[in-house]
Amino acid sequence: MTTPPFLKSGDTIAIVAPARKVTPLEIQPAVSTFESWGLHVLIPDNLFASDNQYAGTDSQRTSDLQSLLDNDDVKAICCARGGYGTVRCIDNLNFDKFNDSPKWIIGYSDITVLHSHIAKNSGVETIHATMPINFSTHDSESNASIEALRKCLFGTAPQYTVPGSPFNRPGTAHGELIGGNLSILYSLTATDSDIDTTGKVLFIEDIDEYLYHIDRMMMNLKRNHKLDDLAGMVVGGFTGMRDNEIPFGKTPEEIIYEKVKDYKYPVIFGFPAGHQPLNLPLIMGREVSITVDGQASLSFMEPMPVKGLKRFKNLLKPAAFVLIGFIALYLLYSLLLGRL
Repeated sequence: MTTPPFLKSGDTIAIVAPARKVTPLEIQPAVSTFESWGLHVLIPDNLFASDNQYAGTDSQRTSDLQSLLDNDDVKAICCARGGYGTVRCIDNLNFDKFNDSPKWIIGYSDITVLHSHIAKNSGVETIHATMPINFSTHDSESNASIEALRKCLFGTAPQYTVPGSPFNRPGTAHGELIGGNLSILYSLTATDSDIDTTGKVLFIEDIDEYLYHIDRMMMNLKRNHKLDDLAGMVVGGFTGMRDNEIPFGKTPEEIIYEKVKDYKYPVIFGFPAGHQPLNLPLIMGREVSITVDGQASLSFMEPMPVKGLKRFKNLLKPAAFVLIGFIALYLLYSLLLGRL
């Protein structure tokens, strides 16, 4: 995976709304916060547009996001909020320029569409983290989430330790972190944005779902063999769950545990990320190490910067030409010997 350049004072961060609509009043706390970090804030043309629930028409939302993907001055794109709508834009976006000059994409919930699509098709790291709609809540956990995002964007590789859970499965694992909102992952199955889970560490979270639907979605992952070859799993917040008049009979944790209990990989339950005040940033696509014993730790590996990666690739090019030339000469020489 490619790591976009980390931010520095004077860089530009943009706010975009690919899903539900927002107002200037809701976004202002994030603008003030980003400016306090020394960043310039770019507001695209249609950020405050409205089309029923959406932040403007599909065309307007797609146009905003495309313009930011193509803008070389923008070093990070922070999605304003989730809701629903990103999937209506994804197939009309062109990521060619983004692939050549990667930048950070930030968000969670419906923004899982971008995390998954970019992981599969672009090979660029993104950040699952709090969004501008949450910046107006000034409790200690929300503030901690915002500060953790700042550190992540400016180059600090997160290292987390969280309390144990009776559902945790012990062990250690290394792998690329993927995933996001369970409902979105479920909806992306068999599409061009569907994730490959083999050898990966899968993160899941969700909100406002019926318990039977959590079971249905986990069964979908299991029957699609997306749980078979994981390196590990991280279970975030499952908040505001619903039940029927006749109870389903299991908690979200029990439902998930039932689906993974026969596998050997470690699983962290209760990780503080998702639809909750403490929503710690997770770098999707980055190599991560997890250890689960009495407590659980999750540590991100240090990345290879984009410049270093490009320099390495540039060194490989002449070496490849020399190797090809040597092989051609060797084959020619062998052919001549065969004719003598």
